[in-house]
Amino acid sequence: MRVDFYRLSRETAESAVALLARKSVEAGKKVLLVADGQERLQHFSRSLWDSPPEAFLANGMAGAGQEERQPILLSETIDPANGAQFLILADGKWRDPGEGFERVMLVFNEGTIEGARACWRKLGEKAGMERNFWKQDDSGRWVQGP
Repeated sequence: MRVDFYRLSRETAESAVALLARKSVEAGKKVLLVADGQERLQHFSRSLWDSPPEAFLANGMAGAGQEERQPILLSETIDPANGAQFLILADGKWRDPGEGFERVMLVFNEGTIEGARACWRKLGEKAGMERNFWKQDDSGRWVQGP
């Protein structure tokens, strides 16, 4: 499994998650976006819906019905009812994804950096795990790096 760590320094979580979700959907993948709390999920949902028209990102909430039709499903738990291949952990908290995801993206900031570091170390001990670290450069572009 591939796990990508995205360290926020210039963008909001909502902006970064919208970019990751857009790229995932453009690649033909369904996404499960997980975060704690319905209020937080509603905030992410609004951010996805309010994207510019050329980047509009349809999404739905787990439990609202027709989950299997959603290109981006938002949930508090890891239950890919939409058949998601990609998982975005949008609140900086690692959750064991189990089997079935091709790619997991952990979006974290300064407030959740210690948990991300511990997760990086832990995942490095697992066989078959590909880890990548991404950060923003001075212009705000995402670059791979230490």
